[in-house]
Amino acid sequence: MSWSDFFPYLLVMAGVTYLIRMLPLTVFRREIRSVFVKSFLHYVPYAVLGAMTFPDVLYSTDSLWTALAGLVVAIIMAWRGRSLLTVAIGACLAVAAAQGVMLLL
Repeated sequence: MSWSDFFPYLLVMAGVTYLIRMLPLTVFRREIRSVFVKSFLHYVPYAVLGAMTFPDVLYSTDSLWTALAGLVVAIIMAWRGRSLLTVAIGACLAVAAAQGVMLLL
């Protein structure tokens, strides 16, 4: 990548990153009282994190089927209120078991 391509990308990224952090401080000078806005701002980080990680979950293994097995197990365990570590271990074990089954077939 040449320097003439790099600096515009860097400036746009820096501007966007700064705007995301600066706008709430300048727009909301007083305490936010709206329950809707508070709940929206509360769930934005979770929605962004989910949108960024979900596609990678499906392509994390060599086979889509083993990735789906891990995803299904993780969703079921999370739905039942298990801890994050337990869900991650369960999903990894499900992927390992599915890959073992795929090797046998």
